[in-house]
Amino acid sequence: MIDAHQHYWRYNDTEYDWMSDRQGVLKRDHLPQELAGLMVQAGVTGTVAVQARRTLAETEWLLDLAARNAFILGVVGWVDFTSPRLEQDLERLAADEHLVGVRELIHDMPDPEYATSAAHVAGVRAAGRAGLAYDLLLKPRHLRPAIALVDRLPEQRFVVDHSAKPDIAGGVVQPWAADLAELALRDNVWCKVSGLVTEGRWGGQPDDDFLPFVDVVLDAFGSSRVMVGSDWPVCTCVRAYADTMDLARRLVARLSDDERESVFDRNCREFYKLS
Repeated sequence: MIDAHQHYWRYNDTEYDWMSDRQGVLKRDHLPQELAGLMVQAGVTGTVAVQARRTLAETEWLLDLAARNAFILGVVGWVDFTSPRLEQDLERLAADEHLVGVRELIHDMPDPEYATSAAHVAGVRAAGRAGLAYDLLLKPRHLRPAIALVDRLPEQRFVVDHSAKPDIAGGVVQPWAADLAELALRDNVWCKVSGLVTEGRWGGQPDDDFLPFVDVVLDAFGSSRVMVGSDWPVCTCVRAYADTMDLARRLVARLSDDERESVFDRNCREFYKLS
């Protein structure tokens, strides 16, 4: 089982000012040694580490962690798409086989149409030339611009992080479901069932409430373009690591054994071209 989406950091309140008061459990170091023990308990054998800061130093740090921890199979980093040195940065960083993708924090940008901005499109195109996948970090309102982005770059590999963060707490399925299904018609787009526990009610959300949302993802993308991630340590605001991964197993229980193997392992390896 591969955890397709998790984070690390050495905490300080300046660089991680996005952490709210109710996310107090996150305000400490979260490093590979801790996750390694949790993975054993949860039956997870490898991970993809994803950036949590918008700095090149973050990407370089994650690559160093991957070099020293064999269970980190790949890194999704950050690069500055507005930098005149973008091509050089991508060439240098992509020389490390652990760098398998990049992303920008689309859902934090003031402009909801940021995905189709000239700089962003050019940056994603450059990432593709470097052989890297691109993680789409979206909320439901960003799905339509993401469709336009994908249509401009049909050769690029995309994956939607956190299933575009549907409103599970409010039980709001539409228009998220219709827009996600439209995006899924592009066969170069995949989807992560990740980060969903924190989209539910933090006081406790019954497992069955997640099913309609996961079923939307599976119906749209099929079992061959879906992968599972914990979003650790963010998930621990609501559920422990093992509980989060066990929930994922329950939510895809309707799949066959072969389909579950794809969702939990093969798809992540194929999409990110993990060695």
